[in-house]
Amino acid sequence: MGIFFYHNGKFIKEGTAAVGISSRGLRYGDGLFETIKLLNGILIHADEHFARLWHGMQVLGFEVPRHFTPDMLEEKTKELAGKNGHTAAARIRLMVYRGEGGLYDVKNNTPNWVIETMELPAGNGTWNSNGLVMGVYSDALKTCDITSGLKHNNYLPYLLAAMYAKKEKWNDAVLLNMHGRICDSTIANIFIVKKEVVLTPALSEGCVAGIMRRQVLAVLRSNGLAVEEQQITIQQLLEADEVFLTNAIYNIRWVKQVDSAEYGNALTQKIYSLLQ
Repeated sequence: MGIFFYHNGKFIKEGTAAVGISSRGLRYGDGLFETIKLLNGILIHADEHFARLWHGMQVLGFEVPRHFTPDMLEEKTKELAGKNGHTAAARIRLMVYRGEGGLYDVKNNTPNWVIETMELPAGNGTWNSNGLVMGVYSDALKTCDITSGLKHNNYLPYLLAAMYAKKEKWNDAVLLNMHGRICDSTIANIFIVKKEVVLTPALSEGCVAGIMRRQVLAVLRSNGLAVEEQQITIQQLLEADEVFLTNAIYNIRWVKQVDSAEYGNALTQKIYSLLQ
């Protein structure tokens, strides 16, 4: 039967061409995406994901038609997951992109859209007792502007960092912003712990406005744990007591090592338990 994706209202078999060479999404990365976890047929934190997507479309100047709603996208996502047999646990990738046109002569600003579903392995989101090994990647820096917090399709700094991490046999890489400070990782927001205070880069530092990042901040504050959003230097990262990553698919993952620095996980395990 095969796997299908959903493109502009149609189910299309995986491997079928769906985008032309004049697409602005292909030419310029003119679009946005959301990565959402589906568990037992339910989209986790769906409202927050759709709110971020709609904010991003507003920033990028999309003209959203009346029928293009979060409810419609959620319905089609669940329908696709069922068709692909991915209703138990899946990673959903929802992308919107601009259609045909050059840099100055876009034909229209209506979002084209694609939904993909990818089955998640058993044990996804469980505590990673081995810890992640990471390093700092500094050759491509993230800017701090109105697009920084969006999950947009201009992904080059993350792509280059991921390629470098693979070459160095790291599990992930830490990215820096244009000021040389800690930003995020290739697929996650980053938190550090120092003397039982949890720190994470402020959104003004150029990191993605992560859904799980916001959930973790809310859980920490509601449980009376000290947390601050601020600037974080490489030295602070390397001198931290603990480091962990957050994203919508894995929730929270403990980092065992960054470069030559090694970390514990006592408070990280507590935070992991609170999130459950």
